[in-house]
Amino acid sequence: MQALLSKNLTEINTRIACAARRSGRQPEDVRLVAVTKTHPVAVVRAALNSGVTIIGENYIQEARAKFEEMAPAAVAWHFIGHLQSNKAKYAVRMFDLIHTVDSVKLATELDRQARKAGKVQAVLVQVNLAGEATKSGISEQATRELLQELSTLRHIKVKGLMTLPPYFDQPEKARPAFAALRQLRDRIAACPIPNIEMRELSMGMTGDFEAAIEEGATLVRIGTALFGGRP
Repeated sequence: MQALLSKNLTEINTRIACAARRSGRQPEDVRLVAVTKTHPVAVVRAALNSGVTIIGENYIQEARAKFEEMAPAAVAWHFIGHLQSNKAKYAVRMFDLIHTVDSVKLATELDRQARKAGKVQAVLVQVNLAGEATKSGISEQATRELLQELSTLRHIKVKGLMTLPPYFDQPEKARPAFAALRQLRDRIAACPIPNIEMRELSMGMTGDFEAAIEEGATLVRIGTALFGGRP
């Protein structure tokens, strides 16, 4: 397992570096979030030993079990799934960055829990660019208004945007969504909102991460290319 993960990680990092250079960026501008959903702790530990530095989890309950068994492993934890407000307290305890904030209600609860924990919780705002009913996220048109409301909260810090485009079997079909998120980021950055940063773009997965990087991704969420099919 260790040898295979190391080989896969080397190949992924090479592809990340090449995509970054094609778009005139440095490889270190892009970070890999290793998506460990459904994979056991032994596999996660093997990934860390291979050089993974960011773990991405989709489910609070699963993440809690891994976090408690692995802490204090020297790794950053990112939450990349849909987050319910009643799970905010657990998310704040575990995660360095939450990618999927899409409402004032959720942000307010995260702010409240972060205040109780004595931390400032870093978050991204999830944007549903295609308006898919099956996916979470704020609409592109409502993003700035949400950011303005979030800017008043003192215990969360917006670091950028995230999107999950429609599934396509060809990476190029997802490129317009990645470009649209970058353009939205640029428009917001051009008219800054206090307490809001637009440094991060979380977009791209196993099937399309190179296109996402070429369009400006700083965080790519990769599971299958690293670990193989889910158990």
